Amino acid sequence: MFNEANSVENLVRDLVAEMRWDFVPADTLPREESEVLVEQYLVNSLVKLNPAIAEDPGRANEVLYKLRAIIQSSRGMGLVRANEEFAEWLRNEKTMPFGENGDHVSVKLIDYENIDNNDFIVTTQYTFKSGQERRPDLVLLVNGIPLVVGEAKTPVRPAISWVDGAIQLEEYQKSIPELFVPNVFCFATEGKTYRVGSIKLPIEKWQPWRNTKDDVFEQLEEVKNSIRRMLKPEIVLELLKDFTLYSTSKGGQQIKILCRYQQYEASKQIVKRVIDGRVKKGLIWHFQGSGKSLLMVYAAMQLRHNPHLRNPTVVVVVDRIDLNSQISATFNASNVPNVVIADSREELQTLLQQDTRKVIITTIHKFGEADGVLNERENIIVLVDEAHRTQEGDLGKKMRDGLPNAFLFGLTGTPINTRDRNTFWAFGAEEDENGYLNRYSFEQSVKDKATLPIYFEPRPVELHINKNIIDSSFDWMAQENKLEYGDKAELSDHAGKFGILTKAPDRISKVCQDIVSHYKKHVEPNDFKGQVVVWDREACHLYKQEIDKYMDPEESAVVMTLRKGDPKEWHEMYALTDDEQEKLLDRFRDVNDPLKLLIVTSKLLTGFDAPINEVMYLDKPMKDHTLLQAICRVNRPYPNKDHGLVVDYLGIFDNVAEALNFDVEEMQTVISNIDLLKQELPIAIERCLSHFPNVDREIDGYEGLLAAQDCLRTDEERDRFAADYSYLARHWEALSPDPFLNEYEDNYKWLTQVYESIKPPSGNGKLIWHALGGKTLKLIHENVTVQTIRDDLETLIMDASILEHLNEKDAKDKAKKLAVKIEWKLHVHVDDPRFQELGERLEKLKEMHYQNTINSIDFLKKLLEIARETVQLERETEAEPVDDTKESLTKLFLECKVETTPVIVEKIVNDIDNVVKYTRFDGWQWTTTGEREIQKALRQTLLKYKLHKEQELFDRAYEYIREHY
Repeated sequence: MFNEANSVENLVRDLVAEMRWDFVPADTLPREESEVLVEQYLVNSLVKLNPAIAEDPGRANEVLYKLRAIIQSSRGMGLVRANEEFAEWLRNEKTMPFGENGDHVSVKLIDYENIDNNDFIVTTQYTFKSGQERRPDLVLLVNGIPLVVGEAKTPVRPAISWVDGAIQLEEYQKSIPELFVPNVFCFATEGKTYRVGSIKLPIEKWQPWRNTKDDVFEQLEEVKNSIRRMLKPEIVLELLKDFTLYSTSKGGQQIKILCRYQQYEASKQIVKRVIDGRVKKGLIWHFQGSGKSLLMVYAAMQLRHNPHLRNPTVVVVVDRIDLNSQISATFNASNVPNVVIADSREELQTLLQQDTRKVIITTIHKFGEADGVLNERENIIVLVDEAHRTQEGDLGKKMRDGLPNAFLFGLTGTPINTRDRNTFWAFGAEEDENGYLNRYSFEQSVKDKATLPIYFEPRPVELHINKNIIDSSFDWMAQENKLEYGDKAELSDHAGKFGILTKAPDRISKVCQDIVSHYKKHVEPNDFKGQVVVWDREACHLYKQEIDKYMDPEESAVVMTLRKGDPKEWHEMYALTDDEQEKLLDRFRDVNDPLKLLIVTSKLLTGFDAPINEVMYLDKPMKDHTLLQAICRVNRPYPNKDHGLVVDYLGIFDNVAEALNFDVEEMQTVISNIDLLKQELPIAIERCLSHFPNVDREIDGYEGLLAAQDCLRTDEERDRFAADYSYLARHWEALSPDPFLNEYEDNYKWLTQVYESIKPPSGNGKLIWHALGGKTLKLIHENVTVQTIRDDLETLIMDASILEHLNEKDAKDKAKKLAVKIEWKLHVHVDDPRFQELGERLEKLKEMHYQNTINSIDFLKKLLEIARETVQLERETEAEPVDDTKESLTKLFLECKVETTPVIVEKIVNDIDNVVKYTRFDGWQWTTTGEREIQKALRQTLLKYKLHKEQELFDRAYEYIREHY
């Protein structure tokens, strides 16, 4: 038999043992199970690597005291902060007073120059006790320090995947955080897929570790390749030292960032090319959204720290002001030292002429304003973001004239088209195959889930404009987008005419009605948001006025550049400081904030990152690079989001190949018509139904459901159905509520009920047993009377003596019905660990019955035990009614009173009380859906009184409701 230990765990162990890791059984390591470090090994290394400690070995204990203190503080200061502090020791950045006269000297925990000086150990079942006992499958230790922790899962169950291992590691980080204080990264695999993540990283952001030239995906061979590439001792140490960053999220939470494989690969190639010194340029194409900003951070840090380069200057060049702020924000958030922004020609000229040895961030236009040679040094490395257009013309020439001996690397997220061939000349080296130093394609980014596929949906033809006018306007748009950031006052005649056509009042009215209707039906039910892209700044204002007729004004906002001569009304309504704009965008990123749509024309079409953004309503002519950059605002991964959508009001995508006019054939598949999903949906329905041959779907009640369940008797059969259903559900969510779905609705409802009835209670959120989407839930709640499941479990808990009068067949029938009712009860409390434990017991019991290792009467007896525990636990979970809820809520509002709080506090409290009581359901606090719905209801009520921006008020009110409702 294959299982996780004898196949996957042993596979990983044996593979790493081939790469200088010595296998040592965990029970033979000289450590107590309450110790994170193998201290004897670490002391030996400290003595070997530090002459000052070798002189006085007792000093090793002083270092150990420091390290133990950090480990023990992880529960207080937080795991990420403790990990960052420990990493400083691991990188040999800390000092101790071990020198002459108490002088501080560096303490070396790891030898990075001569890695053979280190001890590399792999072990399995590394037991650690800290209040709770946990036993990770695989641990890699360097000098007695556990740097890598891995989980292996069984390779023979379709529903068991690397996700189960990642969830386990996530739980370990909560229950035994001490073990992860020295951690560089974690990995999980079931033998088919290998994924890695840094501590506290959400599971949906875990990544593969491949090679950009790989063509093997999701196979044992891929796992082997990933392990051999990533778990080499030198790579683990390199990732620790040069490819790990600590940053702060938008919400102020500290996060750890581990590089992606394409970032690692490309930055290494840049450094190698500079050190070799022979070829002085290179072109890197990494598809939009795959992390070019962080790639530049990794490359810049390595270039600055590399001793062979003699303290170089790194110049990061962008061609737009908003990108400049994004890049600089990435560098600042990553705590990169010695970064300076050259905001003017004078600053740039001074920095370069004074031979500044730092990371300089500037725009391409600052070179255009400077004359002559700025610096002739060879160890200047220029990293050019979005390497096309302006870098190829006069501005690019000025940059090259100013830095004649510099290395030039172009980074782009868009490919090269026929009119942009000069990009190859400007950055592509003849020595590089196809002109690219490194390439990370659209297909790779989608397979890696670094980005999502993008679909487009054409809108009614009557909203389109004459195709010839669109084509001529594209030419103007191409010219306009080469100019400096911001709209230009001078428009050509045909562009002016086109603007008049797009802004015709009747057309704007129809387009805005359609936008709001589409958003409310297709996007809002899943809690995603969107952008509306319009012709110009005047159109921003006109569309805002029209959209406000169909949505609350707080649900949309305009983001655009204002000029002195603009109408006073625009300044009053849309003027934003940089800080105000950032707060507005943070509100857009917040799923609970009422802001749903951003109306833009030029801003936020490049460099704007908001993963919650699923849809772009496109009513502005764009093409090629500009178009591709814009639509990729919707391709960022986000929980429960499986695609981005572009709704096309101009017929731009009537001919995709023409709209995205690139040489690379693959690029024409970047955006696909949503009609493809319609073609695939009937096939997906049939594939799901094929699991239930000869089952009469017209039969209601237990008989119909049990007949369906009888077709899925084994785990393997249920898992295969779950995989097919998940594929169908993703298509349904993307298309709903399109009338096209009407003929399939009955079958989909039936399949959904079967899926819910067999889904393991502990499986919510796993790879195959996923949570239902918002539109599917709405369909079930509004249109389906679930006759098969009644809330009468207590009446079925029979006295054990009754069982004596049942024969095997009667017991089997009663057991089936009882199992269905228990499962339904457990689903209500799916996020409560106590109910999850009951669900796991139920799954094991059912498996025994399927395999005939227990008869039906014994099966029923044990089911009744679980049923009794379920009912008892549910009684204990019910919230006690509180009589003074409204009085206490009133007091809370008065405590949080701000200037904008209305006098009618009593009315606010009544409204909240009514809407929460209407929205709540038993156990809502234990479900993600319940929490989200209550938060949304509270936000909407506060919005009514213009209090939705008072975050403290919202937080305290929500916590009170969570406790008392």
